[in-house]
Amino acid sequence: MPRILKERDRLLAQTARNVGLMAVLAAVLCLSLPESLPLELYLISVACLLGIALALWLLPRGHTVSLALVIGVLGVVVVLLPILSPQGTNVAVFGAMAVVSGGCVASVSIVLLASPRYYGVAALLFAASTFSLVVTQLETKSFPPEPVALTIAGWLVCGICGVWLGRTVTQTLKRIESASRAYNAERRATETEARRRQGARLLHDTVLATLTLLAHSGVGVSANALREQAAEDAALLRQLRLGYTPTPSSSGDYKLQPVEESTLGNTLRSVKARFERLGLEVNWHGTGQVLLPSEILDAFLLALAECLENVRRHARVNEAHVTITDDDTTVRAMVTDAGIGFTLDSIDDERLGFTESIVARLRDVGGNARLFSSPGSGTTVVLEVPK
Repeated sequence: MPRILKERDRLLAQTARNVGLMAVLAAVLCLSLPESLPLELYLISVACLLGIALALWLLPRGHTVSLALVIGVLGVVVVLLPILSPQGTNVAVFGAMAVVSGGCVASVSIVLLASPRYYGVAALLFAASTFSLVVTQLETKSFPPEPVALTIAGWLVCGICGVWLGRTVTQTLKRIESASRAYNAERRATETEARRRQGARLLHDTVLATLTLLAHSGVGVSANALREQAAEDAALLRQLRLGYTPTPSSSGDYKLQPVEESTLGNTLRSVKARFERLGLEVNWHGTGQVLLPSEILDAFLLALAECLENVRRHARVNEAHVTITDDDTTVRAMVTDAGIGFTLDSIDDERLGFTESIVARLRDVGGNARLFSSPGSGTTVVLEVPK
């Protein structure tokens, strides 16, 4: 709330400054008309008006009450100076007096009336400017009603604007702050959910995969490969426990230091070697000399590794084919096997393996995944990522 009030007062002070400066200009023009005031009084009046202009210019920077009192005192001096004029007053002088009282001095009420603690200062300035105007009329024995009426009207307009703007600006700033808090809360929730999903993918691709092998007594996997996999997962868990943020590597594992970009062919060989250790022969077709940004490459390779893991785990075959193609905008990988296949309706949307580790991972980098399978006819998965 204090920040909202500070911002409100700054905006109101800028409005008061603009209104007051226009009134100062109008008063100088009135006093500059021929035969308005003697030269000495004219120069003193202009000097006071310049002082008012300076105080108005400084108003948005703070010290509201002090500057308002300075403006009020200088305004009263300008209004009382015509008493010393031997040639009396005229329409131009009374016009300048009305503009000073109802414009220059009244403009500060836009700031003062926005806060109840300044009501007394505003009332004092109104009384001083109006009283000085009446005194000048009495001393010069000129009683046109317009100056007093214009002064009161100016104070009414500025005061109403100050109260209305103060409430409106406060409500608007509260709404903005509320919207900002809601946005920040939503952003934090989104980031938390993204971290949760990333963690789920990480655990699925590493620890859960190893635990699955252990649950099946490591069938089809050599003891050395199983030990290596478990050691890598243990190292990853140690990094997490120490507060590190592991990032996915091109081989399907996770590491700490990301790379800016890498050639696809090098990373495909890493994936091939990994699954050969696990007992799945991977046959590569097509080009591998494609340069991809690290973020897209990691998502592409991890999704591809998950497809091969699904073949190894579910297809009941020991061979898979991967065909890599690319065009001007897209890199594609087609993973096929001659396994038992399945019906697409049998895939649970909540399964992390396909929904998160493949589909969601590729969509995060602007890619896509398509699945084709039927019982007894094997499975084909098409992965696409932008270059």
